[in-house]
Parts: sequence; C-alpha cells; structure tokens
Amino acid sequence: MESTLKALRDGESVLDLSPRSIVSGGVEDVYGEDCATEDQLVTPWNFSVASGYSLLRDPQYNKGLAFTEKERDAHYLRGLLPPTVTSQTLQEKQWINNIRQYQVPLQKYMAMMELQETNERLFYKLLVENVEELLPVVYTPTVGEACQKYGSIFKRPQGLYISLKEKGKVLEVLKNWPERSIQVIVVTDGERILGLGDLGCQGMGIPVGKLALYTALGGVRPSACLPITIDVGTNNEKLLNDEFYIGLRQKRATGQEYSELLQEFMTAVKQNYGEKVLVQFEDFANHNAFELLAKYGTTHLVFNDDIQGTASVVLAGVVAALKLIGGNLCDHTFLFLGAGEAGTGIAELIALEISKQTKKPIEETRKKIWLVDSKGLIVSSRKDSLQHFKKPWAHEHDPVDSLLNAVKVIKPTVLIGSSGVGKQFTKEVIEAVTSINDKPLIMALSNPTSQSECTAEEAYHWSEGRAIFASGSPFDPVEYKGKVYYSGQANNAYIFPGFGLGLVISGAIRVHDDMLLAASEALAKQVSEENYKKGLTYPPFSDIRKISANIAADVAAKAYELGLATRLPRPQNLVKYAESCMYSPVYRNYR
Repeated sequence: MESTLKALRDGESVLDLSPRSIVSGGVEDVYGEDCATEDQLVTPWNFSVASGYSLLRDPQYNKGLAFTEKERDAHYLRGLLPPTVTSQTLQEKQWINNIRQYQVPLQKYMAMMELQETNERLFYKLLVENVEELLPVVYTPTVGEACQKYGSIFKRPQGLYISLKEKGKVLEVLKNWPERSIQVIVVTDGERILGLGDLGCQGMGIPVGKLALYTALGGVRPSACLPITIDVGTNNEKLLNDEFYIGLRQKRATGQEYSELLQEFMTAVKQNYGEKVLVQFEDFANHNAFELLAKYGTTHLVFNDDIQGTASVVLAGVVAALKLIGGNLCDHTFLFLGAGEAGTGIAELIALEISKQTKKPIEETRKKIWLVDSKGLIVSSRKDSLQHFKKPWAHEHDPVDSLLNAVKVIKPTVLIGSSGVGKQFTKEVIEAVTSINDKPLIMALSNPTSQSECTAEEAYHWSEGRAIFASGSPFDPVEYKGKVYYSGQANNAYIFPGFGLGLVISGAIRVHDDMLLAASEALAKQVSEENYKKGLTYPPFSDIRKISANIAADVAAKAYELGLATRLPRPQNLVKYAESCMYSPVYRNYR
C-alpha cells in the first residue's frame, strides 16, 4: 500500500519522519493504575473520594452486588445494595442467561450496551468469556442495524461528537473528555457505514463497537480508548427527515470546509494526546479514506481498518488456505469483485506479499490480480477514467463486461468479493470458478450478512462441496451430502486489536506496510491442523487473546526493526510482554 500512497505524498515515506510532523503533547499515566497487578489494592476515584451513591453509578468502578462487606463499609455503600454479596462469575452467569432470553439481535445489543454503561468490567468479562456468541451481537452484523436505529435507541453518549459547530474549538472539545491518557482513537464521519451507506452521526456505533473489541480481544484498557464521530452532515434524506436523528440536519460538507475540520482534528489530537496515540479511520468513503491515509500517514500514527485491516486479515486467510488448495501464493490468480478501498487494499497487500516472497517488483506481481468494478473488468483502455487507487490494476486485456465473463477469461483460482452488494456470486459464477479449480477459494467479504456476495450454503452447494469458503459475516455450518462444512470468518477483529496492541506496547509512531504483513503472517500461523481438517482458514475466536498477543509481538518486533518504536529498551520476550500489558476484566479490590 505504501507504494500507492507515496504517489499521493509526492514520494514521501512513513520512514522519513520529517521534522514537520513533530508536535509536543501527550499525558503520562500519573496514577500508575495501568501497571498495577490484579492483587494490588487500587483507589476507585480520580478526583475526589467516591461516595457509595456515585461509585455505583461509575461504570469504570461499579461492581454491583460483588462489593465486599469491607468495601461497603469503606465506601458508604450500606443500605444502597441488598445484603447479598455475590461473585463476578455468578453475575456473568446471570447476564448471559438474560441475554439469551432475547430473540431479537438488536435487543441483545441494547442489553450489552446497558451493561457497558453500568458495569464496565462485567461487560468485558462477559464478552471475553463468550466471545464467539457475543461478537456478532456487539459488532457485525448487529451493529449495522444499531447504527441505522441509533437515534431511536440513543440513551447516553459513549464518545465524543465533533461537528462543524465545533470548528475552531476542536482542542477544547477533546479536553472535555475526562480521560487524559488516550492510546487509541477510532474515528468515523459516518459516510460509508459497513454496506449500509451514509448514516451520518449515527455511525457512532462503529467506533464504540471497535473499541469494545480493542479491549476485549486486544487487551487495551477501556480508559485509554476514545470513540469519535466527526459530523459534517449527511446526504441521507431519510435521516434528515427523521425526527429522532441526532446529527446535523444539513447536506455533507465537502472540499475545503471538510479538509479544514479534519486538519484541525488531527492537529488537536496530537497536541492533546501526543505522538504515540493511534488514530484509526473507520468507514470513511473511498474518496476521503485514501486521501486521509496518504496525507497523515507520514505525520501521525494512523491506520485505516477498511483498507489495511481488511487487507491484512484476508491475506492471512489466503496464506492459510494454501495448505488446502495447494501451491505457493505466486502460483495463484486472483479475481476481485469490488475495487473500492477494501478491494484495492487487499489486492495491494497480496501483491506486496508475493513481491516479498519472490523478490520481484510489485509492478510485476500486481499482474496476478484482476479487479471487476460496476463497469466490468478494470483494463488499460479504461485508465483515463479511473480513480487513482484503481489505476495500478488496469492491466492489458480486452474489455469484459461482467463478473461471470471475467471468471471465464481470467480463470481465477481465488475469487474475492468486497463489493458491498449482496448476491453477486451467483450460481453461474460459482459453477464457473469450480469448473476451473479442484478446490476454489471463495471469499464473500461484504458486511452485514444481507450484503454478502453469497451465503456459505450457496457456496458449498453450488461448488458440490469443493469450495474453501470464508466470509465477512458469520455463517452456521452447512450440511451437504452427509458432510458438515465449516466456513471461516474473515473478520477484521482478528487483526486490528492485536495490531493496535503491538503499536501501543512498542510505542510506535508510524504504521508501515511491513507491520501489516507481519500481522497477516502471525495470524496465518495460528491456524491448527485440527482447524484445517474442518476446512477452516482462520483459528477459532475462543483463542483470540492468545492470537492477539502473538500478532502484537510480531508487529512490535517489526516496529523495532524499522526504527519506528520508542519504548526502550526492547522487551526480551514480546509475546509475554504483550500478555502482561493486557487489560484484565476481573474485579479489583478497593481500599
């Protein structure tokens, strides 16, 4: 990706570390709570002694009925709680039973959000212990519906809203956030939420959900995470006419007005939180996503999950799948449906990995990869009319008008969908791919489930059980002719929590493509023989904290190797160090 983005930066690299990028700022962990062990007593207040009533209403410190007799005396809780003292384990059992009573996924989502807003540690304990069951609830696919209805279900703000009204005051707005030692910011402008389009201010569900996973799956402490929505309006007429819409009621700002607000925001972030705060761009439209990554990649620690995170997790799935489909990466031909930020990002990272393995220039390895957009196969005769991020994929070939015809002439061994449009991998397309390959790799990545290019059942039935299938949203196992087929989920949650943790523990100040390749390779190594026997190309989410620690270690190692790490001296065992830095949701004992 760096080679593509350098063209937009006039040749500047993230390794250049130009002096113009240095801005002072940032706050240390004054109270030392981050490095306290679990058995150490901590003080459950920041500014003044917490009385019982306020303590019960502080989600960071509330334990509900798990406050001990001693703690109830010390913190004026007598009479404010029933007499029973319970355990966190019993509370967890009670909550998971309650959540399972709901039949509607959005009700489960709202119950989880209510728990997060009242008892933070119990929320994360529940999520960590039941990750495979609750991940689809707190994130995709349910979070998509939550964003669509965010105005109606809105109860309490969970992050910062920076709108055009705050232009000229963004630094003041950041200072309104109570936490000072922020390590990870996830920010969206709501223009391209999943495959659902422009949801404006209601896109806040995405940063909130992503950061919940940063903590649960990657171990970044919740107080170090900050969700932000930049509200520049929306072009969604339905929302503009919705009486419950919570954002600015105006058309989207563009051009200079938009870029000035983003510039002020990025400058204020570094002034307030320092050089090492990670800013993760989330669900920006194509025309802004690439420009923001190119513009700020050399001056800030920035990461775009839709471009870079998706690319890394898909590359990991492809590398792991080689054990099932055979051959080396360079032996395969890739065909993409979708040439937006996800599709081109994945394609570029695959080309980079092939280049790394074969020592061939990336301009040559790109020729193994073909992309189809809404106008057909991207070929050289279309180059003058293409957006800049599509141009590297305009290869010499006659025009081809459809995906089905592209499959027939390109003869891909790997078919990847990132179009954001459902049902595009038709029976004819999958049958055509299967006729070319003994075991075709088919990845239907678009989210949510309704936008998936095909279902697991369709992939297995139409390929007569020969496909190796992975998707963006989860699918249940499929039975076909007496055999059960399991599909992998190419979920970004495999990558970004561990990737972010690796940046944090190394004190990295920039993101480089080699870190993304390191993350992909680390994830692919976690797929076991038992997983392969089931046809899986990703490990189970039940091991996600171990997976994240290994990804973090390899990302941190690459940061040190590239000279982009600032936390010195380098720890001897980076895996153990990553695990030691992970937030634990177990209740703490209070003085």
